[in-house]
Amino acid sequence: MRSFLALRWLPRLLACALLLSAGPRAVAQKGPAGAPAPVVRRQLAAHRTAAPIKLDGLLDDAAWAGAPVADHFVEQQPHPGRPEHQPTEVRVLYDDAAMYVGAKMVEASADSIRHELTQRDDIGNTDFFGIFLDPYRDHLNGYGFIVLSTGVQFDTRYSPANGEDVAWNAVWESRVAPLPGGKGWSVEIRVPYSAIRFAQAPVQTWGLNFIRQRKKDNQQLSWNPINPAVDGFVNQWGELTGLENLHPPLRLSLTPYVSSYVNHYPYNEQGKRNYSTSFNGGADVKWGINESFTLDATLVPDFGQVISDNQVLNLSPFEVQYQENRAFFTEGTELFNKGGLFYSRRVGAQPIGFNDVGGQLQKGEFVYQNPGVTRLINATKVSGRTSKGLGIGVFNALSAASYATVEDSVGGARREVLTQPLTNYNIVVLDQSLPHNSYVSLINTNVTRAGQAYDANVTAGLFRFVDKSNQYAFKGQVNYSQRRGQVLNSEASIDDRSGYKYYLNYGKISGNWTWNVDHGIESNTYNPNDLGILFGNNNISQSATVSYNKYQPFWKVNNLYTSLGAYQSLLFRPTLYQDAGVYGRANTTFSKSFITTGFNANLDLAKHDYYEPRTAPLGPYYVRVPTSANLGAFVSSDGRKKLAYDVNAGVRLFALDERLARPRRASYGLTLSPRYRVSDQLNFRYTFDYGLKVNQIGYVNDGLDAGNPLDQPLLAAFGSDVLLGGRRVSTFTNTLTTNYTFTNRLSFTIRLRHYVSAVRYQAFARLRPGGTEENLPEYSRNHDNSFSAFNVDAALVWWFAPGSQVSLVWKDATSSYLLGNEATPLYFDNLANTANTPHNNNVSVKVLYYLDYLTLRPRRG
Repeated sequence: MRSFLALRWLPRLLACALLLSAGPRAVAQKGPAGAPAPVVRRQLAAHRTAAPIKLDGLLDDAAWAGAPVADHFVEQQPHPGRPEHQPTEVRVLYDDAAMYVGAKMVEASADSIRHELTQRDDIGNTDFFGIFLDPYRDHLNGYGFIVLSTGVQFDTRYSPANGEDVAWNAVWESRVAPLPGGKGWSVEIRVPYSAIRFAQAPVQTWGLNFIRQRKKDNQQLSWNPINPAVDGFVNQWGELTGLENLHPPLRLSLTPYVSSYVNHYPYNEQGKRNYSTSFNGGADVKWGINESFTLDATLVPDFGQVISDNQVLNLSPFEVQYQENRAFFTEGTELFNKGGLFYSRRVGAQPIGFNDVGGQLQKGEFVYQNPGVTRLINATKVSGRTSKGLGIGVFNALSAASYATVEDSVGGARREVLTQPLTNYNIVVLDQSLPHNSYVSLINTNVTRAGQAYDANVTAGLFRFVDKSNQYAFKGQVNYSQRRGQVLNSEASIDDRSGYKYYLNYGKISGNWTWNVDHGIESNTYNPNDLGILFGNNNISQSATVSYNKYQPFWKVNNLYTSLGAYQSLLFRPTLYQDAGVYGRANTTFSKSFITTGFNANLDLAKHDYYEPRTAPLGPYYVRVPTSANLGAFVSSDGRKKLAYDVNAGVRLFALDERLARPRRASYGLTLSPRYRVSDQLNFRYTFDYGLKVNQIGYVNDGLDAGNPLDQPLLAAFGSDVLLGGRRVSTFTNTLTTNYTFTNRLSFTIRLRHYVSAVRYQAFARLRPGGTEENLPEYSRNHDNSFSAFNVDAALVWWFAPGSQVSLVWKDATSSYLLGNEATPLYFDNLANTANTPHNNNVSVKVLYYLDYLTLRPRRG
């Protein structure tokens, strides 16, 4: 199952009158003539109960009988607007501590229900039921609590910044049970008020929706209709009325942890142990400061069990952006991610002076040890939203100073070189929700380092204004960056002391036809990279896109999504042409086979790449990339079948470079990803990625060596000119993932990844100002290189109580980077080299236990 956020893009609903025939009252909001069908807001009254609810999934408590029923769900896919033919009934109860949801999902027979066991927050080949809440009814921010037919839980948050944030986790309870005679299934859900945030008010109305999935027929149905032609998801929910005398509880929880590690690396060197052990302890704390705001802190965190990064060989002038896998930095960060200023991997990342230790060496010294990450001492988040729609977020983290150890090769004396001072990271966000799915925001990020090392600050303002009919939107952003102080271990002042960025976008956002135009500038000194990420500044860009989507089935397909656009970019200073082109894409799903397929095509005019030469300032040097055309296509089969697959292929062909006698450039890519479900407990997924770039022209990454006789003549002649290479780059990635789920609380996963990329240089050229290139047929130094990486991540995870788990993790990792004659472009030679390279093995056990003050406090007699 792909993320059910796709519901907002599902085919358009037919007449909403189907909902008006029975069930709770519906309120329609009028729209202008020619607009998509108006949003219908159905209403359901919650029923207060004084009797305790036994959570067993059976709905046999007397309180359920008196609660109003939400029914008459509407199919969202594959036939939008069709009323459900297998009834769904939902009731909502509440008391002073929690909200209770009971639902019955009728089926023709027991074998109509799909029951694949998965890990928490993973929807597989499974039926599910979910409740969606918008307590502040701002139509922008919401919660989702989903229960699979197997009893597995899935929770998520919705916001304009993060969209659907599946990394968010709450502590709540649920149980499922079969209906009598196997004619369906039922679920009971208990959502404690401590899991959500809402305002203090005598009477409240919340945003509400229910969604059901029937995987047998690939159906998704909702209680309140969600029109895919209308922009937004949370803004199309119904309403939960009748909530009286609710009081936000004291939200206070502590999740202490203990962990132990055994690490083996075969140094086999005198004075170094092959085995090392460690024992760690710390805690996560959540405290509800008031009804709106929560403090979330991690003290002495341990992130040693997170999945390994997908390391790659980076030939580009920009850094590699890695996925964030640390739970503290992925949960509840929707406010801090507004504006794209927060790249959480900066916190606890590689020290800023990691690559400069060599320049600090004295005669006869060598680098003995150089830690690649900084140690995070603690991190804290305070976030929430007031009843007036003002969201406030404050993030703070502190990392310890980091030092490299250098050793004298003669006397053996050692000393430390500072690579990162004590550093404080801080973010402040103000986000005001406005009517009609609009908002304005102010964000500030700050990095303060101890001593004379430089500090950094970025301030941004954002806005989005939508008209009353939800047809047109105007949004934008203005950023200002500052850096003050000195380069680490130097008297030189830091560069990029101040800069700016702005971005504007206007377009039609709802209907079958949509369009938008945008324009943005990043100045040549704009630099948010101390706490954010930007791959290249000094840029002016603009684009225009028009889309036509059919949400209703026609011919033999369920839907059709198409778009066509054009773009152009310039260098900002000096103002010079960079690139321009047109692009188009389309995709659809076939009605009977449920095969999804699509394509994308690009025509990119000749490009001036000012970043590839790695020279400053930008402008005089650039690599000219000829006009090229790209065609890509993908096919995804029906995921309900035991054997399913995804295939993605693409080819890019370049025009001949008329300036020099060179072979034509080309690049090819292929991804094959079959998956096989052996049973509802065991499944395998294999992914093969292959990329080939032929006759690519690029910067020679290991550069020219003053100590190499083959390079000395070029260094004497080049001056500021750049060495380019014509190369063949082949990359293979093989990944195998196996999941075995014992119960809905106990699972085992193992993931094996082998990556190898080989670069073979076939010709060299001298790059001069103005993009002029001069072939160097006599130059023969071997610059070939290859990089291999192998990782195993195996985890046995047991959720033994709500919010509490035990995890046993084994990690095996190795990598090798080879240059010159050692590098080989042959895949199996690289595989053998990877197997023979020393591996780092790590086994760890971690125990977390969730303690909630509300369950621990003494009961009043």
